[in-house]
Amino acid sequence: QVDLVASGGGLVQAGDSLRLSCATSGRTFSRNAMGWFRQAPGKERAFVAVISWSGDSTTYADSVKGRFTISRDNAKNTVYLQMNNLKPEDTAVYYCARVVATTPFGSWGQGTQVTVSS
Repeated sequence: QVDLVASGGGLVQAGDSLRLSCATSGRTFSRNAMGWFRQAPGKERAFVAVISWSGDSTTYADSVKGRFTISRDNAKNTVYLQMNNLKPEDTAVYYCARVVATTPFGSWGQGTQVTVSS
């Protein structure tokens, strides 16, 4: 069974919205801060957003502030990324991960492709 399965990606136009989900089978989900990262073609994986274990604290990359919102449901072992006003530069494979601060640890799991056309 694969841990950390991201879903919800797709092909959209600039200005559209998508909501990504990342489900985990891990029993420690509610004790871990979680983060979203993305990897665009030819680029290294980059930080997008993180949320504390309780959901009370969030941090965003400057490039997505005001457009993306990270949230979590500990009862469902799921973390979400609401993405509004998408831009072509948001095109990437999106992954979730357990984090310490903004540093991921453990396995990456399955990502989800987001493609934004202009």
